[in-house]
Amino acid sequence: MSKQLSPIIDTTLTLIGQFQIALTTPPTAATEAAKDAEALPLLTASASALKAHVTKLSLLAITSPFTHSAVSTVLRELNESILPSLVTASLLVTPAQYTKAFHSEVLILVKTALTELSALVQEVKLVGEKKDQEKKDTGKESGVTKSEKDAVMLATGRVWDACDATTDVANKGVVGFVMRRVEQWRDLVRDAVEEIEDWDPEEGDDGFFDDILGDEGKGGDDDEDEDDDEDDEEETAALEEHKKSTLRFLKPIAQAYPAIINNRLKNAGNAPLASPSGVKKLESLMLNLQAIPDDLDEAAGALYEANFETSAEYLRKTRKCATQAVELVASPWGAADVKDDAPADKFATWSKTWLKVIDEVSKSIEKN
Repeated sequence: MSKQLSPIIDTTLTLIGQFQIALTTPPTAATEAAKDAEALPLLTASASALKAHVTKLSLLAITSPFTHSAVSTVLRELNESILPSLVTASLLVTPAQYTKAFHSEVLILVKTALTELSALVQEVKLVGEKKDQEKKDTGKESGVTKSEKDAVMLATGRVWDACDATTDVANKGVVGFVMRRVEQWRDLVRDAVEEIEDWDPEEGDDGFFDDILGDEGKGGDDDEDEDDDEDDEEETAALEEHKKSTLRFLKPIAQAYPAIINNRLKNAGNAPLASPSGVKKLESLMLNLQAIPDDLDEAAGALYEANFETSAEYLRKTRKCATQAVELVASPWGAADVKDDAPADKFATWSKTWLKVIDEVSKSIEKN
């Protein structure tokens, strides 16, 4: 490795390690600089620049002859400009301004990009060292082998993926990120509801053990068999009734997701981020909508086991989260700025009806 390139590669790897530490322990409070900074455009620009330079670096590494000066130039630009900009942008995405969830997502993506970049630089270093050794031993340099090329390109592709993911999140912004997450939770709720709809309580006892044991395993008391049959019928009837009441309860829960997406997130722009209260509201909205799929899974599992009390307990948790989510965004973002003579908001009207419906369908749940 040339005296020029070796220290630059070492500097790159050292910087990446230091930046990883900085991202692991970011500032807890927003600085004055962060309040006015255009963090997301800077994040997009630096992630795009990283991808472009990584492309140059990989091509230089797999193209003979291995040019130390050209590789050094690319790495120097990464060290002096691109990496500091990328890390600065990610640190400017503070929880107070962008929500904790978005802040965490950006840090994860940038740390992933740095990790993959480190792996690529290590591969480039190996290629350079091998070419230097060949020149030292034979006086000439052979071409890059397929395995070397594959290793470099694989590492390059991973950096590209991390850069693309970072750019995508930055371009969509906080509300776009939240909307995508809410859509994922919506799909989980729909899947859970469909699973309950497809579940047949009568299939709980399919005669499996009778088939194995044969007539000897059934016992010889016909009266006991009749009592068991009656008990099975009663249990099946109870399961059917709880299945119906659960589905009746879950219908408005599932409807809340698309209603919130279409009326409060889609086309909302940066309105939710206009004030600290708006950011907190967005944060609370996510927490409530995220909790519902997990509680619903627990409720369904308990229902399948005929544990009606536990099922009802988790359904009540589901109702609480859904109600809080709808109430949080019942008024438009920045409702304080809406004129008194403005026409009634569509979602505000819908939410009142929804709350009445959820109260009604919850009555059967409260009995358990």
